Amino acid sequence: MRVFIAIDIDEEIRAALGDLQQQLQSKVDIKKGDVKWVNPQNIHLTLKFLGEIEGEKVVEVCSIVKEVAGRHKSFELDIQTVGCFGGRSARVLWVGAGEGKDNLLGLQKDLEQQLALAGWPKEKRGFSGHLTLCRVRNPRAGVKLAAVSEDYRDFKLGTLQADSVSVYQSQLTPTGPIYTVLGNYKLQ
Repeated sequence: MRVFIAIDIDEEIRAALGDLQQQLQSKVDIKKGDVKWVNPQNIHLTLKFLGEIEGEKVVEVCSIVKEVAGRHKSFELDIQTVGCFGGRSARVLWVGAGEGKDNLLGLQKDLEQQLALAGWPKEKRGFSGHLTLCRVRNPRAGVKLAAVSEDYRDFKLGTLQADSVSVYQSQLTPTGPIYTVLGNYKLQ
């Protein structure tokens, strides 16, 4: 099964993400098929993507996540600044973590280390806490979105109360992913 670990976001942040997506779409002249906007109901802050794992490994993953969550306090995290991965032609447009990201980084690093001790490979790229707004399929649309993201450098979407960590199963379907919570673990 395909598994990842994430912090959930609340309905207020989800609504603000939907509004932001609409704003961005109205500012950029792009074709519908050039960009895949993420449904706000499916947006979460991924801490670790494990990919395909054996079903019996889920218990071990949940145990590690529960142990790590128990060592960290809940925290507030500002969601701000629209940015992109991919340089001049965005491949992914996102909104990032601001004030409170030191707590986020500490939690993610602890999780990464404990999973590595249990045999999961460490991520080669540095962690960048973000919420994905869309994935770009056409490089021309990516150039336009990267340019408009510059207007949102000082943007603040809202503040997220990070109070738990969830383990998810992700099932890919033709109509989009289906996420199922396999475990949810409270931060202190």
